[in-house]
Amino acid sequence: MSGCVWGAAPLLEALGRLWEVQAPLGSGSSASVYRVRCCGDPRAPPGAVKEFVPPPARPGPARRPGARPPAADCAEYGFRKERAALEHLRGHRNIVTLYGVFTNHYSANGPSRCLLLELLDISVSELLLHSSNQGCSMWMIQHCARDVLEALAFLHHKGYVHADLKPRNILWSAEEECFKLIDFGLSFKEGNQDVKYIQTDGYRAPEAELQNCLAQAGLQSETECTSAVDLWSLGIVLLEMFSGMKLKHTVQSQEWKTNSSAIIDRIFASEGVVNSAIPAYHLRDLIKSMLHCDQGKRASAEKALCSPFFSIPFAPHIEDLVMLPTPVLRLLNILSDASLQSEEEYEDILEDIREECQKYGPVVSLLIPKENPGKGQVFVEYANAGDSKAAQKMLTGKIFDGKFVVATFYPLSAYKRGYLYQNLL
Repeated sequence: MSGCVWGAAPLLEALGRLWEVQAPLGSGSSASVYRVRCCGDPRAPPGAVKEFVPPPARPGPARRPGARPPAADCAEYGFRKERAALEHLRGHRNIVTLYGVFTNHYSANGPSRCLLLELLDISVSELLLHSSNQGCSMWMIQHCARDVLEALAFLHHKGYVHADLKPRNILWSAEEECFKLIDFGLSFKEGNQDVKYIQTDGYRAPEAELQNCLAQAGLQSETECTSAVDLWSLGIVLLEMFSGMKLKHTVQSQEWKTNSSAIIDRIFASEGVVNSAIPAYHLRDLIKSMLHCDQGKRASAEKALCSPFFSIPFAPHIEDLVMLPTPVLRLLNILSDASLQSEEEYEDILEDIREECQKYGPVVSLLIPKENPGKGQVFVEYANAGDSKAAQKMLTGKIFDGKFVVATFYPLSAYKRGYLYQNLL
């Protein structure tokens, strides 16, 4: 496959199609990610291209044993690792989907290897920024914890370790209404760890930290890292979601190393979560089970999924429904009780709303309950989340019948079951 120079002409040929490169999504030491759209098919879902770009060759001294590999090697290594892992793990709903691989022959530094992936939405890192140090809702924490544990149970069963679990690598899928793991560039088969520098500061398990330190000194660790490192990382992520705070300096402190359990207790005791005594207790114990310094005592993903925390039904907060896109839009502050009682006025408003919403994409269904739960709320199901996101952006704040419209998303699964949340915190 070949492509054009992206900076000059943002077009790319891949997998027999022509793609328009719309915007950069992020970059790391050896790869950059771009949002792309399939040309000639406006209804095709957008994708993401991850390009592993080799840097220009530079003369320098020979690399000492145990030192980090050069950037060019890192790019090829990351591509091979991620491709192998995603091809082996293809099909799980909580792992990003790989559509295919290709080579961009027109990269500035020579041919670059690329992955064409499904395009996902907001990351847990962004959700934490929006939480304003208040922490995420219990519904969101439970949703994220279950989804990530399902992914980990699957990939651990396949013998893989993700080895770089962190908020930036957990993204929301608007189409499938779930969180997914991305970035398998550091993943490895358990028992065959061929690179020693794994995980990110703040989310690195104690055994991985020791291994990294020994590798920097040119020494070999006696203990290989296992799937338990992923559980440690997830435990920190969940603790950050609950507290609303970045905990990098906390987990690197001597106090944490001496008595992490007491710090976790203190974090939970300081949080004023409404009616959450029992749920918070179960979440605290779940997190503690993932954060044993002894990797042999850490809960496995399968065992963690059996926590009583997952048996508690939570409703999403309105902030959750604004932040997490789905194909269903919920419109508030539109209908009065009088308009619901008049059949003629009700039908007129229904038609007006349908006409307005169809400007942003095909409407699959439209529901306006006349009784509780959901009385007076408008639910609009679109064919895809892209259309609902466009509608939410344009309808929020719009004046309808003299009222300012409030537009949020709504869980598709709940809508399909006819489960309408009445009171959202």
